[in-house]
Amino acid sequence: MRFAILVTAPAYGSQGSASAYLFTQAAIAMGHEIQGIFFYQQGVSNGNQFTTPANDEDDLVALWAALAVEHGFSLDVCISAALRRGVVDQVSAQDHQLAAANLSEPFAMTGLGQLAELSSRADRLVQF
Repeated sequence: MRFAILVTAPAYGSQGSASAYLFTQAAIAMGHEIQGIFFYQQGVSNGNQFTTPANDEDDLVALWAALAVEHGFSLDVCISAALRRGVVDQVSAQDHQLAAANLSEPFAMTGLGQLAELSSRADRLVQF
């Protein structure tokens, strides 16, 4: 089965993002294909490289990045939601004259059209 994953939960403060990560790992282990992960609303915080979890917490930003690189799927962050929440890539930082960008690699700023594209290629869209 082909899955597209929609993450609207923040990286920390709720279980949603961790559940999405564990679901994605389990789907891959069972032989399913991940079309991509789309981070929307509070979920855009999953792409913030300036997030520094406590020593006893998982680094979800790094975990998502490693999983995506290992299995070759995209990590798309809604640009509108991200800008409203202070998550910016290099282009946006320059456009808005900000001191630095904080979007972690390999996350990419995209629009809601990318979510539609992921959904159209998937058998199931699962939201966390």
